[in-house]
Amino acid sequence: MAEHTSSSITIEAAPADVMGVIADFARYPDWTGEVKEAEVLRTDDQGRAEQVRLVMDAGAIKDDQTLAYTWTGGNEVSWTLVKSQMLRSLDGSYILKPAGPATTEVTYLLTVDVKIPMLGMIKRKAEKVIIDRALAGLKKRVESGEK
Repeated sequence: MAEHTSSSITIEAAPADVMGVIADFARYPDWTGEVKEAEVLRTDDQGRAEQVRLVMDAGAIKDDQTLAYTWTGGNEVSWTLVKSQMLRSLDGSYILKPAGPATTEVTYLLTVDVKIPMLGMIKRKAEKVIIDRALAGLKKRVESGEK
């Protein structure tokens, strides 16, 4: 099994508010940086995204990928790669835990396998950058109160 990279951040908002921003794929280009387009292709019976197409631009790496999402209760979402131009696999998740009144600890786990050869140490550093940027963007977006 591939090693995963993870990081956590505390956000001054209730878990439901944090998950609301995570689940709003149409707004990802507003706060994620790397996501230039997001399109929900399929939803479940509760209206949550099951499959999402993302157009990514992370400088040297550009990709058009489709991810399958699994929602576990109201505090966890995970995803796996369906198809991609640049990646062999991608598995990730956000896990939310209440950390006090209107405070949430968000943990982001990510495992990426690219089609081009890359040293494990460099790959994990890239994963860490992706995670840290995503968590910082999520925190800023949620705490700004923008919907």
